[in-house]
This record gives sequence, structure tokens and C-alpha cells, in this order.
Amino acid sequence: MASSGPFVRYENVQKSYDGETLVVKNLNLDIAKGEFVTMLGPSGSGKTTCLMMLAGFETATHGDIMLDGKPINNIPPHKRGIGMVFQNYALFPHMTVNENLAFPLSVRKMGKADTEEKVRRALDMVQMGQFGDRRPGQLSGGQQQRVALARALVFEPELVLMDEPLGALDKQLREHMQYEIKHIHESLGVTVVYVTHDQSEALTMSNRIAVFDDGIIQQLADPVTLYEKPENSFVAQFIGENNKLSGTVGAISKGVTTVDLGKHGTIKAAAVNVAKGDKTTVSLRPERIEFSTKKPAASKPSLPAKVLELIYLGDHIRCRLDVAGNDEFIVKVPNSSLSADLKPGVKGHVSWKTEDCRALDFVG
Repeated sequence: MASSGPFVRYENVQKSYDGETLVVKNLNLDIAKGEFVTMLGPSGSGKTTCLMMLAGFETATHGDIMLDGKPINNIPPHKRGIGMVFQNYALFPHMTVNENLAFPLSVRKMGKADTEEKVRRALDMVQMGQFGDRRPGQLSGGQQQRVALARALVFEPELVLMDEPLGALDKQLREHMQYEIKHIHESLGVTVVYVTHDQSEALTMSNRIAVFDDGIIQQLADPVTLYEKPENSFVAQFIGENNKLSGTVGAISKGVTTVDLGKHGTIKAAAVNVAKGDKTTVSLRPERIEFSTKKPAASKPSLPAKVLELIYLGDHIRCRLDVAGNDEFIVKVPNSSLSADLKPGVKGHVSWKTEDCRALDFVG
């Protein structure tokens, strides 16, 4: 009987390779049936280890991993019924595409007619139906990745794990495959746990994202919350682009504080997990800031700024400014609203809405 709880559960899971250093520290994570959850983080943050423990290729040093209410710590990988997609495709080079897809079905003792039907359906799903008789070496990287995806789905698993599956593809193909995987997930309703260090990939595809650093989930949330409301400076910096200003937290009222920037004055910001007197790193997204040569209205938070450099990027101009002693302060100006007076050396002001400015933990 299926459990009514989470489909995947990590309960107080730890992992150490040498008995001293914890690569994963006390992980607690619930994943619902049909969810697309991405484990996102830099190299060495513990995300891949978490995936490999779920797959059965690594063993948890401490804690339990549950699948549909049952502990799976002692179940070997091939008996977990999990589909797996790797970055290096892991296809059998001596087999045709059809034979590669038939292999997981033959292991499950499936009949010939059923096998052929499932293989055909899985290849059609990834638009590879006409390539069944080719060998992996006769396919492009993108085609091989589609076959690897089809092979992970062919036996209709309830859980599919993907470890950096698009890492070897070029940018355009990678973006195209992101949408394809997202649409396949939506149409099948299969549970997906995905590992990547690419934040735009995570934002594009996921229902929820777990941001890892140093073996700990720093924040677990849907893409919009993660981007708009980061809970600490690591998340603010890792997800998207972010301007930083250093200051001291003043009095806090209704979730808003006045941050003292020293000789650069004060600004208002949303107070996030900080207290009066704390040192803080203030976070501001480049696309939420306006630059103007005219002084903004007194009601709008603003700071003096000087234009240092303009970089043309087609749909927007990346404008590097000197603001409050930070000469790497970036504002994204839409191409359509570029004014003639925006050029290096020009002085003006940057302004923003208070809710778009967040006072987070201090990063030196």
C-alpha cells in the first residue's frame, strides 16, 4: 500500500567519506509525488552525494532515506526501480538505440511485444523514433542525451534522478532540452530529482529548488521565492546576479530597517534574519534598480552614482557604476529605454523600491 506521506524522504542523513569530514550534514528533505525538485549548488556542496545516496550508489553514514514510506538504505540500486540519467549518457556503445532501451526491460523479464511497444513509445516521446537502429557513436551529443532520457523513462519508473544531464551540451541545445524535460515531466507526472550547478536551469525547470552549500540546504523554495526573497547572502549571490553593499542594521519596524552605510548615508531595506546592531550585506538585483541624472523623489530610496562602463548585450545594456564605494555595482538598462546621457563619467542617482532591497547576513 502506498504511503500518504512524502514520496521521497531524507531523515537526518549524513555522509562522510573519511569518518571525520561531513560532506552532507543532517539533511532533512521531503519530496512529494510528481514534484520536480532540483538540488542546486557549487562543486563540493554535497548535492551529487545526496542524489547518489538516493540512487543507492553511495551509502548514508547516518540517517534514513525513505521511498514511498519504505526505508531503502539496504536495497541495492537495481532493485530500487529508479530511472537515472547521467551527464556522460552511459549508453552501451555496442548496442543500437533500440537495444539500449530494451535492456532495462529485459532485466525486468518483459515480453518481446511489450518491450517493442514501450521502446517505440519512449523514443517517440523524445523525438528519436527514426533512430532506433543506430548506435550511440552515430548520434550527436544532444541525440545521445535524448536516448539516455528515453532509457530512464522506458520502464515507467515513478522516480527519475538526473545528474547534470545537460552539462555536456552547448548553450542553445541545453536550453531547448530544459524545456523538453520540463514538458515530459508535466505530461508524465513522474517525480524528478535533478542535480545541477546551473541556476538558470534550476529556475527554468523546477517546482522547488534546494540550494546547497557546505553540505547544508541554505534555502528550499519555489523559483520565484528563491529569487525574489533569498534568506541569506549565499542564496542571493548564487541565484541570479546581485549587488552588495555593507552596513549596520538600525532599528527594525514592521520588517523594515534603516541600514547605516557609514559615510555613504543610510538606506531602508527589508530586514531578513538580522537584528539591530548586526553587520549586514545589503542585496539589490540589477534589474530592480533605476539610474537617472535627475534626483529621485525623496520618498524613494536612492544613492549617488557614477557611470564607469557600459556593456552592450543586445536586449539590455549592462551599466557598471560606482555606488557607495562599490565600483562593481551593476544596473541592467533595457535597450528600449537607453538615453543619450548614459555614458561613462556621467553622475546621477540609483533608486529602487524598499521591498527590493534586502538586509541579509554579513559577508566580508
